[in-house]
Amino acid sequence: MTRRLGLWGGLGAAGLFLILAGGGLLSLPPTPAASPRPPIARQEIDATLRALAPPKRARPLIAIIGINDATETNDYLTSYGILKRADVADVVALATGPGPMRLYPALKLEPQATIADFDLRYPNGADYVVVPAMTRDDDPVALRWIQQQARSGAIIIGVCAGAKVLGAAGLLDGKRATTHWYYLEALLQRSPSVRYVPNRRFVVDQGVATTTGITASMPMMLTLIEAIAGTDRARRVAEGLGVSRWDARHDSRPFTFTRPFALTVIGNTLAFWNRDQWAMPLRDGVDEVSLALTLDAWSRTYRSTAITFAASASVASRGGIRLLADQVRRDWPRSQRLPPPAQQPPAGVLDQTLREIRQRYGQGTARVVAMQLEYPWDASP
Repeated sequence: MTRRLGLWGGLGAAGLFLILAGGGLLSLPPTPAASPRPPIARQEIDATLRALAPPKRARPLIAIIGINDATETNDYLTSYGILKRADVADVVALATGPGPMRLYPALKLEPQATIADFDLRYPNGADYVVVPAMTRDDDPVALRWIQQQARSGAIIIGVCAGAKVLGAAGLLDGKRATTHWYYLEALLQRSPSVRYVPNRRFVVDQGVATTTGITASMPMMLTLIEAIAGTDRARRVAEGLGVSRWDARHDSRPFTFTRPFALTVIGNTLAFWNRDQWAMPLRDGVDEVSLALTLDAWSRTYRSTAITFAASASVASRGGIRLLADQVRRDWPRSQRLPPPAQQPPAGVLDQTLREIRQRYGQGTARVVAMQLEYPWDASP
C-alpha cells in the first residue's frame, strides 16, 4: 500500500529513477503555458443539469463510499463537506467495512455507516453515489456495491481517479469521461472504449459523472447542488466556499508530466534526510473542506507529511464526521505545528497553503502540489 500511495502522490521514486537512468528526463516537455478557458455554452450547462436531476426522491439521498484502508482525503471529505453545507440532500459517509477509515495522504475518520448498514436502511438504494479515488481500483466489495447502486438507478459520480474504480466496474464502457491527468493512460488501458473528453473539469454521460483531479470535486458538487436545488442555492454555497464560478471550463494542457515537475520531485525525493512532519490540531466544528485541502497539500510536497493531534481521541467536524486524531496530546512544538485552517473560505485556504508551501520549499514544490491537485493555481506573488 505504501508503494501505491507514493504513486498516487504524482510519481513513485523508483519510476523517477528509471526515467533519469533511461535518459528520458531530457525528452520531457517544459511546462506548457496556460491558455484562456472559454466559458461553457449555456446549452451544455443545461444538458448537464438535466442529466444530474434527482432520479428518485424529492430530497435526494447521497452516499459517499470509501474503502477502509485508503481512500483519498479530498475526494471523500471535500465532497461530503460541500454537500452538507448545501443542505439540499441527505448525505451519508460510508465505508465498505466496519471500523475506522484511513484517508490518504492524511487524516483518519469514523464512517457514519457501512454499506451493509446502508442497504438495510435504504433497500431501494441512493439517488447519487460519490466514488473517490481508492488505493484499490478493483476492490471487489466496493465494485459490487457500486454496480448494484447503478442498477438501482443511482447516478454515479467518480471524483478524480475514482474514474478508474468506475472503469473497473464497467460503468464507463462506451461513455464520455475524464479523470486526473496522471491516471488517464491507465484508465484508457483498462477501459479502451472510454471516450476521453479534454478541457472539461467534469463530464456527465448516461447516468455517470467523472471529474479531473482532486480539486474538481468543488465545481462537480456545486453543479450537483444546482441540479438538485437551483442556481441560487448553488451560488450561496459557492460564495461560502470562495468560488466565483463552477462550470466545467478547464485547460488540460498544463496538467501533464513535464521536466520541471519531474526535476522537482526527484530533487525533493533525493533529499531524504531533510524531511518535515507537520502536525495540526483538530478542533470540534472544523470545516471538512479547509481541513482536507490543507493537510492534503502539505502531504504532497515530497518534503513533508502532515498528521493531526487533539486532546481527545476524536472530534466532530462541522458536518458531523468523527475525525480521529493521529496522536492524543494537548500541544505540539510550535516549530512543527500547522495552525488550524484559517477563518476564510476554503478556496482561499488552499491558495494560502500553496503560498506557505512556496515560502517554505520554493516555487517548484508549490507547483508540484498544485499539479497533483490539478488546481489551476495563479502562482504570482
